[in-house]
Amino acid sequence: QVQLVESGGGLVQAGGSVRLSCAASGRTFSSYAMGWFRQAPGKVREFVAAISSSGGRTASADSVKGRFAPSRDNAKAMVYLQMNSLKPEDTAVYYCAADYSPEGSFCASSGCYDYWGQGTQVTVSS
Repeated sequence: QVQLVESGGGLVQAGGSVRLSCAASGRTFSSYAMGWFRQAPGKVREFVAAISSSGGRTASADSVKGRFAPSRDNAKAMVYLQMNSLKPEDTAVYYCAADYSPEGSFCASSGCYDYWGQGTQVTVSS
């Protein structure tokens, strides 16, 4: 069982930066790939970024590539999403999610992830 709690959202101006944090509880955090997803009003939840269990591999959606970067600290059971050069279209509720994957793989589909946080709102003003 893994419990996830996101933090760090808020209101930011376009072009600004925000770092989201996700605190995980559970003894085997280092065996989980972690994903970040977002959902804007009236839209389906979409993949943003993912990081492998060791942190050695990452991936991000084309819409955020070069602007957003996931990272993790397994000793602290934390995962982060650094978001730079924010745009109004990045406005959404952001969720972190965990997928048991000790072999180091990860995926971009929400169906792969077993545990989800409650989400944190990020609003980018123009």
